[in-house]
Amino acid sequence: MPVPDQIIEEIRARCDIVDVIGSYVKLTRAGSSHKALCPFHKEKTPSFHVQPARQSFHCFGCGKGGDVFRFIMEYESLDFPGALKLLARRAGVALEFTESARRNRSDKDALYRLHEEAAAFFRAALRERPEAAAARAYLAERRLDGEAEEAFGLGYAPDAWDELMKWAAARGHPDALLETAGLVVRGEREGGGEKRYDRFRRRLMIPIRDEQGRVIAFSGRVLRAEDSPAKYVNSPETPIFRKSRVLFGLDRARRAIAERRLAVLCEGQFDTIRCQLAGVTHAVAAQGTAVTEEHARILKRYADSAVLLLDADEAGRNAAVRSARILLAEGLSVRIAALPPGEDPDSLVVTQGVAALEAVLQAAATALEFQIALQRSREAGNGSAGELRVARSAIETIRAAPSAVQRELLLEEAGRLLGVSVAALRRDLEATDRGAPAEPRAGARAAAGRPDEPPPDELALAELLLGHPETIPLAQAWLPPARLRHDGLRRAVELILAHGATPGWRLSAVAPEDEAFSSLASRLESGRRDVRGEADPLDGARELICRIWRRTLEARREELRAALGARGLSPDERMQRETQSSDLLYQIKKLQGGWAEAEPVLEMLL
Repeated sequence: MPVPDQIIEEIRARCDIVDVIGSYVKLTRAGSSHKALCPFHKEKTPSFHVQPARQSFHCFGCGKGGDVFRFIMEYESLDFPGALKLLARRAGVALEFTESARRNRSDKDALYRLHEEAAAFFRAALRERPEAAAARAYLAERRLDGEAEEAFGLGYAPDAWDELMKWAAARGHPDALLETAGLVVRGEREGGGEKRYDRFRRRLMIPIRDEQGRVIAFSGRVLRAEDSPAKYVNSPETPIFRKSRVLFGLDRARRAIAERRLAVLCEGQFDTIRCQLAGVTHAVAAQGTAVTEEHARILKRYADSAVLLLDADEAGRNAAVRSARILLAEGLSVRIAALPPGEDPDSLVVTQGVAALEAVLQAAATALEFQIALQRSREAGNGSAGELRVARSAIETIRAAPSAVQRELLLEEAGRLLGVSVAALRRDLEATDRGAPAEPRAGARAAAGRPDEPPPDELALAELLLGHPETIPLAQAWLPPARLRHDGLRRAVELILAHGATPGWRLSAVAPEDEAFSSLASRLESGRRDVRGEADPLDGARELICRIWRRTLEARREELRAALGARGLSPDERMQRETQSSDLLYQIKKLQGGWAEAEPVLEMLL
């Protein structure tokens, strides 16, 4: 959501860094600067300095530093838009957006209001309705009544086809908004025509909140198995809800995670609720989907390490290995906690107490240790062939790590666990790296042609942006550079979006000391005049933006289809993945249908 630069600068000017930081930590004047005990790491002697003349801070102990926005981002664990909003409120500055962004914000604000009011509706139904007795009894049986109900806003969806619709209509919420939110579903009538009905009926309702604590979706748990084969029904993806970007419980856990630099990743919502109530306040769960690269990137903002606390069944163990690779790819250190057979975190706390859960977390094995032990148990009796397969599996996990240092540490650990030399493992790893990747890694380069050859669509877009600066606002609004696979092009596009409209600015002058980037920059500048021929540059930019997004969605869908082939998936997991795959296919088709059809999908993806 673009905010004019002058507004950002006004906010910066009004928020004196000494005043802002002084409202969080105790500052002591030291000559022309101020100092304090660093809020980002434990220390006994102040090494945290604030420079009012430069409006900056720096810690000589942990190395963190920056301006007032960076401090708020680090201290409050917010992204830049979140820090901007917080400081704008403090400074009394109204954020001004472009007309398109203003319309989008208005639509999203309406969705936020609807979800908050719907949560209150479900909450009141749980407390007051006689028909909700089964839901209250279920919570009492699981010892999740009282504190859990209040803390997490649990509710009940009445046993009716249109009660929520009538309630919403009485409060002025239009039918179209209910459908966009996924609270109402369209279906076919017998004899033709369409009907609308409430998505959630006769279910225990769990509000899903974003990092700021706003209700953005719901998960409904069935109370009687005979009512539905699906144990959970979740809200579909909407302009304010993307499953791959939401971690259940993060609104309550983010501060604890940031303080510990450690996250505990559970499998389900009730496991997370139980953990947080038991004092494991840094517990979260992936929402309605497997752990994704986006989940890993979110956790990386708060944590350096993660403990996977997944169910002890076969599906849980397989998910642990898959999730560990995704988290490793983001540079996180990963351990896996082995729960007793037949237990999940919720049942373990209920039956054996908090101490049992803490013991499981303390005994968590490293990702490699867990994986190698698991693979060896499966390869028992298969001799050297089985041991080779164990080693190959470990190498695939090591490949996920993006850092050379992290890879080296993992190689040394694998050598100890496998009883082979690190040199032999390194040779096999290098040989595997030279081949086609077994699975995508975060930040992996395109495999077509030379490993560093830019994808044609990304190359064309960068050339177009350089040659036609009028296309820059379009790309700023609709394509985050993070969607680009090629590292060099991602960096180039970020620079072009920031400076490309400035007269006389040259990409090739940015980093002359970087040979590879200078080569790419000169290639882009020499090719920019021929981009798209006589076609309208804006149409060309729209086409390339859609093409790059389609490729991203197609890759996600391929991962889902591959996951569907895994053994040990429960019916609920299979249904969720099939639904996600269908949603992605629908979005891909819309992105192929021209800009008018693509724009609503892009609004949801951003």
